[in-house]
Amino acid sequence: MDERGCVAAWGDMVARNLRSIPHSCSTLGRKIATLYDSFTSKSLKEHIFPPLMDMLIFLNFFKAPFLVDLKKPELKIPHTVNFYIRAEPGVTLGIWHTVPSCRGEDAKGKDRCWYEAALHDGNPIIVYLHGSAEHRAAPHRLKLVKELSDGGFHVLSVDYRGFGDSTGTPTEEGLTADAICVYEWTKARSGTTPVCLWGHSLGTGVATNAARELEERGSPVDAIVLEAPFTNIWVASINYPLLKIYRKLPGVLHTLMDALRKDRIVFPNDENVKFLSSPLLILHGEDDRTVPLEIGKQLYETAHNAYRNKERVKMVIFPPGFQHNLLCKSPTLLKTVRDFLSKQWA
Repeated sequence: MDERGCVAAWGDMVARNLRSIPHSCSTLGRKIATLYDSFTSKSLKEHIFPPLMDMLIFLNFFKAPFLVDLKKPELKIPHTVNFYIRAEPGVTLGIWHTVPSCRGEDAKGKDRCWYEAALHDGNPIIVYLHGSAEHRAAPHRLKLVKELSDGGFHVLSVDYRGFGDSTGTPTEEGLTADAICVYEWTKARSGTTPVCLWGHSLGTGVATNAARELEERGSPVDAIVLEAPFTNIWVASINYPLLKIYRKLPGVLHTLMDALRKDRIVFPNDENVKFLSSPLLILHGEDDRTVPLEIGKQLYETAHNAYRNKERVKMVIFPPGFQHNLLCKSPTLLKTVRDFLSKQWA
């Protein structure tokens, strides 16, 4: 019996059972019937593959490092406070605010109100949008935050909906809304201090989605840093290590890509950059195997061709040794970022 035959047989059994439900249970019966109609209107693979692709793209179920109390960031990183903001009904985002190291002594013993007021102290601010899996306490993310803090930046490390201790379920639209919410929250408290969106890996798609929407509203972001970016999620997925094993299986890769389309997961960096005017810095490791360097170069070319002011777009390629997650260990990273932003914000 084929896939649709199995579904139909199951449906006939449900229908027979429904006829035996007493009249007093008719409301429940109608609900079950509605669920049945919804289930049988799709093939089995349509029920399986979109949720599977959600799981593989976001990996938010993998909440490593484990046994970390996200309410106590001081156990992992100094001069940092944890707080939450409400992005929309049912969605609360967990955020760590790390102040510049030069303000570390001032921050001792201070509460959230002090940290919030510190956002307009003139030190530049980065809203950090991480990649898939884990949460804001992941070691490579903490390493980057410490580097940026030592370099004089405020850093707001955001866990999107469904990641870490943030509530809600991740979708492309939802993650984009989360980034816009945090950016606007920060801008409302930063005075004239510039705010930069920094996206890593999956976070690059979130960053350009948010930047494009804000640009269309007439409020371009102050700057964007894309670390290990892809062109779009379809290209990234084909090269993604967990999916490479399916490339040689007939029809499977096509089914997975079709599931992405049905689930409306695109993260179209290559389209978004055509509509941006904000300063844009692209960072990529030469030995990145998760998102190969050539993909980053393609995105840079697209952006450079689209921008009217070519000086607002720059790409920096880092030598082998840092792969996908460890550009934070490069001794030149901080100077690269500071030099670019200082020039753009002068």
